[in-house]
Amino acid sequence: MVARAYTVAFEGIEARLVEVQCAVAPGVPAFSIVGLPDKAVSEARERVRAALTAMAIALPARRITINLSPADLPKEGSHFDLPIALALLAAIDVVPADDVEGAVALGELSLDGSLVQVAGALPAAVAAAESGRTLLCPKGCGAEAAWVDATKVVGAPSLAEMVAHLTGRAPLAPATPGEVRVDPLVRDLRDVKGQERAKRALEIAAAGRHHLLLVGTPGSGKSMLAARLPGILPPLSAAEALETSMIHSLCGLLDEGGISRSRPFRQPHHTASMAAIVGGGKGAKPGEISLAHNGVLFLDEFPEYPRGVLETLRQPIETGDVVVARANAHVRYPCRFMLVAAANPCKCGHLTDPGRACGRAPLCGEDYMGRISGPLMDRFDLRVDVPPVSYRDLDIPADGETSAAVAARVAAARDRQARRFDGTGDARVNADAEGALLEQVAAPDDEGRAFLARAAERFGLSARGYHRVMRVARTIADLDGADRVGRAHVAEAISFRIPAAAA
Repeated sequence: MVARAYTVAFEGIEARLVEVQCAVAPGVPAFSIVGLPDKAVSEARERVRAALTAMAIALPARRITINLSPADLPKEGSHFDLPIALALLAAIDVVPADDVEGAVALGELSLDGSLVQVAGALPAAVAAAESGRTLLCPKGCGAEAAWVDATKVVGAPSLAEMVAHLTGRAPLAPATPGEVRVDPLVRDLRDVKGQERAKRALEIAAAGRHHLLLVGTPGSGKSMLAARLPGILPPLSAAEALETSMIHSLCGLLDEGGISRSRPFRQPHHTASMAAIVGGGKGAKPGEISLAHNGVLFLDEFPEYPRGVLETLRQPIETGDVVVARANAHVRYPCRFMLVAAANPCKCGHLTDPGRACGRAPLCGEDYMGRISGPLMDRFDLRVDVPPVSYRDLDIPADGETSAAVAARVAAARDRQARRFDGTGDARVNADAEGALLEQVAAPDDEGRAFLARAAERFGLSARGYHRVMRVARTIADLDGADRVGRAHVAEAISFRIPAAAA
């Protein structure tokens, strides 16, 4: 007899259905797993054997073969334990074969038969819903998977209770979604003294999801400004929260099944490897750019990152997704993020202060900032010089706008963009507009277009730079509540793209 159970194998954020076939046949007693399993899957037979022993179920003295189909798809992870155990139990008539075959299962088994939480429950629930099956999983995964309301999710603390549920002796209640988490606002933009121009750039970047580069001396407040960006960003929509949570689910980052409506804010150290930033490693896991999907990727000490790591950002910035291609894996991850980078003007950081700059000025600044290639620099929509703040100004009481006030304007601008791009495809914010759509939504009036043409000729804007100025100008107009992009909007957008020295 051949019994079947179903589980998933992950390719990026896509969960591919895997059929777990179990055959119990006459022959020399053995327990083998075939179908391109990795080490963790191969070791499942010992965990399954021990878990069944803990339930006082003896394996038959026959040849047991587990086949994971399709056999040419690599199978990785300990979540294959539960479907293998269920297929085996169905083959020896302990649980109904039809109930097992009508479900997707995943979960790791302990030696005492308890079920351990695994990563990837949310994408697995999506796969179960698409195939019209129930999802069987550990109790710890139930709250996470239950966010996919198109399928029934059953979470059990142990294999014994899962068996009792399937046999009807002790049915388990369906899992309920975890709590929606909204991270409390702990860092307010009002705390930043001065830096009004940098605050304005932060608001524009947040409103249109534009990439931002902050350059200033050490201690001028670059990191402080970036840390307050989450406080002015609108919460994730339901669709965005599900997209982002599926990536975080693959990495086991969802806390107690709760889905956060706050936008991700990732800030890897400058010693991070290419695989950590872009994705890769064992199983081609998502990198920081994908974990920052629909949120912010903050790279402090930007020129200190390895040149190869920085250059790999160029394509994902343009396309909004990344393909991690390895010898044994070829997966695609979404990575529509806002890049915020901070850099000192030179190695010592005091290039603009004649009294403290090193003897190699200005060459030291050219060499240091030269680590950022021209094509990558061209992808920043906003470039802001952050001047040092005098210690005398620190004693002045805070009198700037709060994050809540700025967030209200950003949310209103985002709402305008959502209505504008409704039904136009994948575009959600001004940074996504391109081609004919960009010309349709962001074309300046006659005066603004003439001003933009003169600026492009004078400063030698590339085609990419020209279009990015149009996008930023459209965002500035949205913040002003204007239907048409005017000369003032174009002028401000250009001022954030052209260095003050060049102007």
